[in-house]
Amino acid sequence: MFLKYINILKYFLIFFLISSYSYSIESHGLAMHGEPKYNKKFLHLDYVNPNAPKGGTIKYGTYGSYDNLNRVSFKGSKAAGLGYVHDTLMRRVWDEAFTLYGLIAEKIDMPEDRSSITFFINSKATFHDGSKITRDDVLFSLKTFQEKGTPNQKKTYGKVINTEFVEKNGIKMTFINNEDKELPLIIAGFLPILSKKFHADLDVTKTFLKIPLGSGPYKIIESMPGKRIVYERVKNYWARDLPVNKGQYNFDKIIYDYYKDSNVLLEAFKVGDYDYRREYNAKRWQNNYNFDSSSRKDVILKEMKNDRPSGMNALVFNTRKKLFKNPKVREAISYAYDFEWINKTIYSEAYTRTDSYFDNSPLASSGLPSDEELVLLNPWKDSLPANLFNETYSPPSSDGSGNPRDNLIKAKEMLEVEGWIIKDGKLIKDGEEFVFEFLIISPSLEKIGLAFQKNLEKLGIKMNIRTVDSSQYQSRLLNYDFDMINHTWRISLSPGNEQQFYWGSEVGKKDGSRNYPGIDSKAIDFLIEKLIGAKSREELTTIMHAMDRVLLWGHYVIPMHHSNIDRVAYWDIFDYPDKIPLYGIVIETWWINKEKAIKLNKL
Repeated sequence: MFLKYINILKYFLIFFLISSYSYSIESHGLAMHGEPKYNKKFLHLDYVNPNAPKGGTIKYGTYGSYDNLNRVSFKGSKAAGLGYVHDTLMRRVWDEAFTLYGLIAEKIDMPEDRSSITFFINSKATFHDGSKITRDDVLFSLKTFQEKGTPNQKKTYGKVINTEFVEKNGIKMTFINNEDKELPLIIAGFLPILSKKFHADLDVTKTFLKIPLGSGPYKIIESMPGKRIVYERVKNYWARDLPVNKGQYNFDKIIYDYYKDSNVLLEAFKVGDYDYRREYNAKRWQNNYNFDSSSRKDVILKEMKNDRPSGMNALVFNTRKKLFKNPKVREAISYAYDFEWINKTIYSEAYTRTDSYFDNSPLASSGLPSDEELVLLNPWKDSLPANLFNETYSPPSSDGSGNPRDNLIKAKEMLEVEGWIIKDGKLIKDGEEFVFEFLIISPSLEKIGLAFQKNLEKLGIKMNIRTVDSSQYQSRLLNYDFDMINHTWRISLSPGNEQQFYWGSEVGKKDGSRNYPGIDSKAIDFLIEKLIGAKSREELTTIMHAMDRVLLWGHYVIPMHHSNIDRVAYWDIFDYPDKIPLYGIVIETWWINKEKAIKLNKL
């Protein structure tokens, strides 16, 4: 009897010990929140045709130039399509907010608290030269981006404080803490796995044009910087039959031709020099696509509604500059941007005014802060504008007549309060004239710039518009050598670590981030840290609402416009699956219809 009780106590002790520790999750997939949609035995994604035929060529036209084939260096301009060359540990899918499935890593092992992750390397994974992808390559890639990547990559991947090889083919990464719930997904889906051997004698901090050794579905076969880059489908691609890849990467060749003039770029499409085009300018879509080939239906024009966040398309103040350090001055200048007139005159009322960094999604803030948001915002109340707590943000609006008199009077009053006075038609403070430069790369922005310039002149402000080529533009963005630019921040349905790269104070003080406004806010830094540690979709949404308000009321940018329509033009040589996923068109699922291509002499 005594032994029976001892055994019972032993079982209770074992149960207690097991329950005291986070249990481990071994899986084929990894979701940011909840469970992966597809089970371990899935055969293909829902939005593909698993039997899509392979073959043919797709040609793209792209604006600008390139001088870099190096995935690590953030200097120079990278060639379009480089993402096809290198595989990652896991692959993201587009019918879930943020979920990845096994690629180089055939499975993962992760404790429930996400304090570490172990990737088990697929024994079939190879580089294009047939050499095996090993744990040494994964470790080399991690350390390379930790030490030599962008400021955000260094910060994010630097949270891996220990690595060890486990079992036969596993590499375990342990994190500095378990607060960053997104970190395992970032490493799994965004770390390109580089060949250690190939990069041994290369300085990865510099641009280079040596064709890289990759492991992905395509390899580079021709590179003509500034003119063209050609990718060829890897026929014996090691992962071609994996469920996450089935029915994708169907073109034998992908060609990007470069153009230095946006008007020439469009005209080249009309005569068939390239095959597929996304149109982001609604006015151009309305006025410039009625040509012979579209009338004959040789070119197909499609509008497809999307449900993804529109992001922030804006005129960006560089707050590192003395003129733009004062948020009240930035707010005053925003009254000179006449969206209603621009939308009516330039864009034929095709756009909606953007009033959130996360517009067209549940992540956008609205109304006044909720009680849950106030819990996050109240500790920073003394450093935040009072308006944030008692007003609903709305950008200035006009009657669209082209004479926003009331707005300009308001702007003048605000500037006077800050010490800026108009003398002899010039806005002056302490003997300094208000003069700045609007740096642009695309001539299509000139009309907007001229309309804005005209209203600023009425305030005594001189804005010079300067157009530069793509290489100079990228160089100046790299070290924030500008006063004002136009930029669009793209946002996913599952924002996380990239928000540090966009708005984080630390990265904004180093070259190469996308914190172009130079935001330096402890409240924003706090909210980003809370965001990457969010344990549920509800918590994430509340944090995003709070962060949206802080960004908006900081007046770091002048919000412009957005649309929830994807506008696509393509020569009628393609077929594609019936189902369009959550994030919109996935061109990798399309394929060439040979009969159509022969008919249009495009095979």
